[in-house]
Amino acid sequence: MFRIPKHIGIIPDGNRRWAKKSGLKKEEGYAFGLEPGLALLRTAKKYGVRELTYYGFTVDNCKRPREQLKAFSRACVEAVKLMESEDVRPYVLGNTKSSCFPKELIPYTEPETSPGSDSDKMRVNLLVNYGWEWDMKHDWVSKMIPRVDLVIRWGGMCRLSGFLPLQTVYSDFCIIQELWPDFKEEQFEYALNWYQKQDVTLGG
Repeated sequence: MFRIPKHIGIIPDGNRRWAKKSGLKKEEGYAFGLEPGLALLRTAKKYGVRELTYYGFTVDNCKRPREQLKAFSRACVEAVKLMESEDVRPYVLGNTKSSCFPKELIPYTEPETSPGSDSDKMRVNLLVNYGWEWDMKHDWVSKMIPRVDLVIRWGGMCRLSGFLPLQTVYSDFCIIQELWPDFKEEQFEYALNWYQKQDVTLGG
């Protein structure tokens, strides 16, 4: 029987490398990650995934040049707008007190707690200006997000980069070599097939 992860974490890495390879400025690469994010969301819904968490940008990413900061902040705002048209429940998590946090996303930072018809919709979390140290120092703001079954990272790098440390203690971690803007549905399907071969014991 095909085992579908309930909750998948997405680390969409490689936008800057893709831009450089394509003869663009580094900050121009982020906009090319929007359509892949939408395509992945639709594919995940098709397979019955109940929750997705995308890594938007980290507290440490804010040290990058101003042009890049503006570009990936703008891309996160656009990503949430695109999500709204997909009949999902968007939720944004990150340090809202920082000047790096896009103010347009403040309305999406209150988790939905009341039951209702919306509870049947896929929840899509976006980590924006997120940092594991910030999370820990604030009594784990992310604790309402459930355990992540599978983390998929594009761009070939084998690290979590601080992605939801509480939720990923038993996550399987699949690496996709292609850069994020080169996303194809087949890559997501590869990760699902890879997941079938993992022995999920949760320490038992």
